[in-house]
Amino acid sequence: MAPTPSPTAGHNRWAVLGLIAVAQLMVVLDSTIVNIALPSAQADLGFSTDSRQWIVTAYALAFGSLLLIGGKLGDLFGRKWTFIGGLIGFAAVSFMGGLAPSFGVLVAARALQGAFGALLAPSALSLLTVSFADSPDRAKAFGIFAAVATAGASVGLLLGGALTDALSWRWCLYVNLVIAVPAVFAALRLIGNERHPQRPTIDWPGAVLACAGLFGIVFGFSEAERDSWTAASTIGSLVAGVVLLTAFVLVQRRVKSPLLPLHIIWDRARGGAFLSIIIAASSMFAVFLFLTYFMQQNLGYSPLKTGVGFLPMTLAIFIMAPTIQTRILPRVGVRPLIITGMTLGTLSMLLFFTQLTPSSTYASGLLPGLVMIGIGMPCVFAPCFATATLGVDRFEAGVASAMVNTCQQVGGAIGTAVLSAIFVHAAQSFSTDHSRMTNLVHAASVHGYTTAFYVAAGMFAVGIVVATVVLPGRIQPQAHAAAAPAVEAV
Repeated sequence: MAPTPSPTAGHNRWAVLGLIAVAQLMVVLDSTIVNIALPSAQADLGFSTDSRQWIVTAYALAFGSLLLIGGKLGDLFGRKWTFIGGLIGFAAVSFMGGLAPSFGVLVAARALQGAFGALLAPSALSLLTVSFADSPDRAKAFGIFAAVATAGASVGLLLGGALTDALSWRWCLYVNLVIAVPAVFAALRLIGNERHPQRPTIDWPGAVLACAGLFGIVFGFSEAERDSWTAASTIGSLVAGVVLLTAFVLVQRRVKSPLLPLHIIWDRARGGAFLSIIIAASSMFAVFLFLTYFMQQNLGYSPLKTGVGFLPMTLAIFIMAPTIQTRILPRVGVRPLIITGMTLGTLSMLLFFTQLTPSSTYASGLLPGLVMIGIGMPCVFAPCFATATLGVDRFEAGVASAMVNTCQQVGGAIGTAVLSAIFVHAAQSFSTDHSRMTNLVHAASVHGYTTAFYVAAGMFAVGIVVATVVLPGRIQPQAHAAAAPAVEAV
């Protein structure tokens, strides 16, 4: 049976897509736009370097741990109102953060941004899923969305650098009002609400276990980056997170209305897409973190120039994502595309590993790898975003969309902790072994970067294996345009 037409269907689809893309861009770029302004905020508010990481971690903890709740609320009470509520809340707490007179207020604002982002992000993707469920333009829409979601982090670096240089670090938060306020008025006009016809009760035990478990995982990896892998807080948080998430799965198997229906993740296509997102997000972290440091510390770039340095990658993503989704995916299927993307990711990390030296220029050391990763990542994320929500009931689209964002967030936390720890260890070992070398600081840093890139190449290689073993071979569109494409396992 074809799904019931969405309240946002018809001639409003493309306007809704534009609105969703703008909201998603705001959420994604906010994960990086503040990072580039941290030194200025630290000088203004006078907090310590050790405390600085909490401005990033507070957002990640709230966002990552509350995503499933946010997705479920949209499914139960209507995505229009969770979308609008997320926009209004995100704008309000961004204004609060921009006015922050102290470090504590700024951290609280960032945590609240994460909470409202957890309401907004799954609503955006689920609105896209149901709006184009009965449309032959579904592939094109997901390609555009994937381009925005994938390139948003590098756009955040560019915008954050421009605002910090031209105005103040506070405008990295104020800018969300410029995006969110017009989006609220557009959403009121364009989006129709759609509630669950039976309004099942919320699985509160599952909600508590999911939030606490995800919090433990994200916090544990954050503590590993800040302290060490052997610290009691790291081990305790990771063990608690695993235990709580295991209990969550057991609860979901027994309750009548689970927070996360397990058939969403046990499906071979969707499960493979979720795993691929985690691996790619973990590996991609190396590009944004270490190349940002290299451009500013080794090449002497300003924040704005650093953001411009990522433009070739950003442009490649925006060009490739819609092309891959509309022209290549229907011909070759999901698995070959994701294998290709993971392979290009591996090769780009190896390029950085072999070409990056203390004397490298932007053109020789960075540009080839950035272009290659800009081509490769849409091959992973564009089909993964579409596959991860493929074939789900329209009243489960929110929680399926939340899983996409959860996988990105957990992947980012893993990449942050693992690659940062490897960088620190490699740089310290190099400094010990070459204590009399001139320009030791830069040489040790570059050795740490390249070692992390080498490990990231190995992570992408694991992604090749996962895509080969887990993912189905092709997606075959059904003859009836209103039906969701079927996945044919090979």
